[in-house]
Amino acid sequence: MTVSAAPAEAILEESQPGGRRSRLRGSSDARAYGLATITTIYLLWSLVPVAIVVLFSFNAGRSRSTWQGFSTRWYTWDPDGSVLNDESIRVTLMHTIVLGILATIITVPLGVLLALALDRWRGRIPAGANFTVLITFVIPEIALAIGLLFMVTYLATPFGLGTTAQVIGLVTFQLAYPVVICRARLLTIGTQYEEAARDLGATALGAIRRVILPMLFPAILVSAIIVFAGVLDDFVIVRYLSSDASTETTSMRIYQTARAAPTPALNAMATIILVVSTVVIILGWLLYRRLNRGERGTDIGAIASQI
Repeated sequence: MTVSAAPAEAILEESQPGGRRSRLRGSSDARAYGLATITTIYLLWSLVPVAIVVLFSFNAGRSRSTWQGFSTRWYTWDPDGSVLNDESIRVTLMHTIVLGILATIITVPLGVLLALALDRWRGRIPAGANFTVLITFVIPEIALAIGLLFMVTYLATPFGLGTTAQVIGLVTFQLAYPVVICRARLLTIGTQYEEAARDLGATALGAIRRVILPMLFPAILVSAIIVFAGVLDDFVIVRYLSSDASTETTSMRIYQTARAAPTPALNAMATIILVVSTVVIILGWLLYRRLNRGERGTDIGAIASQI
């Protein structure tokens, strides 16, 4: 019995520098290098301006374009213009962080409850609610801000322009994020864990509280991070619903002073918000990784121990 040498010759031909496998590998390498180049350009384009803002927040002089030496003047010791000594900057920073905390505390629980309801309720009403939630991704933020402004100004609402209106507007705009994220997580969880908990004697509410919510917690955590970061960065809604200087946020302050003759204290204020956002994201990411490691061992026996 003889074996044809054709397959061996084909393999040898493909392994040659001009062979088919070499051409495919070369094409793959070219695509990888091209993707890496585009990614690098994008990162530089996005991060270099931010790095310049942070750098000039430590400038010793008043210039925001000419480096005059390293100093923490605009953070601490300047008697008039530093973040520590300028009361208006401190009020702006505190109001921005308070808005972020309040909006996150209200938005995330509402989003989780709405996601659970939409995941289990069938019919025209939940379909309409789901459409309303998703359409906020399409409606321009300025249209929503103008609508909220007219509602607060011309309708008999129990509140006026100011912090309360800003919180309600931010919750309205950010609510879609926890709903979408938690619904996606619910689809991956499925119904088997809840059914197992019910078979073991848990009530419907008990199964959600003891089984579903712990498994949903990574999505809740991600939703909170996204909402908090989005509120810190928001400009349109908070500007339209602002009442006076006490309800001014960092984005509003930067916009109003950027075209004048601002000092590097403006850079320092933006840097502080950047640091707060980064710390929250890093802590959330570390907690998310830890929760994911602990979740890999989830099984019916673990559910039984919780009931």
